[in-house]
Amino acid sequence: MGKSTRAAVAVGALVPALLLGACGGGSGAGDAGGDSGGDKATTITLMAAEYSKDNTKAFWDAFAKEYKSKYGYTLNVNVVSWDNIDQQSSTMIQNNQPPDILNLNAYASYAKDGLLYGSDEVLPSEVKSDILPTFVKYGTYDGTFYGFPDLSSARALFYNTDLFAKAGISAPPKTWAELEADAQKVKATGNTGYALPLGPEESQGEFSMWLFNNGGDWKTDGKWSINSDKSVETLTFLKKMTDAGLTQSNPARTNRADAFDLFKSGKVGMVVGFSPLAGELDKDGTVKYAVAPFPTNDGSESKPLGVTDYLMAFKKKGNQDAVKAFYELYYSKDQINTFIEKEGFLPVTTSGVEFFQKDDKLKVYLDTLPNARLTPTDDPTWDKVKLAVQQNLGGGVTGDPKATLDKLQQTAESGG
Repeated sequence: MGKSTRAAVAVGALVPALLLGACGGGSGAGDAGGDSGGDKATTITLMAAEYSKDNTKAFWDAFAKEYKSKYGYTLNVNVVSWDNIDQQSSTMIQNNQPPDILNLNAYASYAKDGLLYGSDEVLPSEVKSDILPTFVKYGTYDGTFYGFPDLSSARALFYNTDLFAKAGISAPPKTWAELEADAQKVKATGNTGYALPLGPEESQGEFSMWLFNNGGDWKTDGKWSINSDKSVETLTFLKKMTDAGLTQSNPARTNRADAFDLFKSGKVGMVVGFSPLAGELDKDGTVKYAVAPFPTNDGSESKPLGVTDYLMAFKKKGNQDAVKAFYELYYSKDQINTFIEKEGFLPVTTSGVEFFQKDDKLKVYLDTLPNARLTPTDDPTWDKVKLAVQQNLGGGVTGDPKATLDKLQQTAESGG
């Protein structure tokens, strides 16, 4: 999820010696094999991404104390900013000294290389059965569940209720035709109808919302379908919106954070958002808004984009029992739901959905979360394809949508 959920705040430099010396049995990922043939680890390391400066480290420090108290194992916690965690974790893995548990937004390339434990090896059966099926699906590579979710977010349509009232709009749109008409009415009031971020920060997220709700997907029957008829129809519609002046100027260079800022200025009718945006709007208190399921092209049930990060476990001699205890504790309801609630995100378990029903503001997300679709994080080449999408998709609203998607299809088929 990383920068796709909340702006990261840099933390102090990591101490390599601490990380490299905290691996319990002292074996690297290349020495795969779990607990067979080695001493049992009494210390394991967690490299965790920083979601917020106020909550993340405090939670994991408290978790480590409970883990020690309940199971007798020591958990060395290293919280790293999203700006640095990709590089630092990659370096450690390349040096054959990964953390035992890594919190990151991609797992499939490590699963492909045989470095990770599967769910049958370290995840209690009651935990796996509690995780929402959509997250099990996208956490599964080559038939094995490796990508264990820590928290999630889902996208929905935010709309400015004052601008809607001013434009004479009585309800949020349920179809694309209604959204287009509403954007035109908001434009007529001198404001922007819809904030469309197709810039390099997260254009794959915005396009996913539209694509999923047009019956399309990044892959179909196991094959890349980036230039499918549904995809071309979707990007062509976004170009139509742009050409008609229903969006802000230059969506191809607008990042998601920019679109949020436009909405927070009170001059935009609609934007795709998520629960942390709601928290910022509530804190500011200057824009009256409501949240609705994102409209579909044909008026069918909304299919929101879901996003999750992973707590993956690297195989090392002797660490399997300690890793299994880590997951048993993390997925206990008093731990995982506390973490998610403090960070302001959404649950990944059925019991978590029930727990968060107490918050009426989360209802629109919770109702659609089980129906959410994710980008193909289960494909090891997705990271490279995603980068190409981020850099080039926006050109589809200034140039030829089909040619843009054809080029991205070629990139995907060539392995990124």
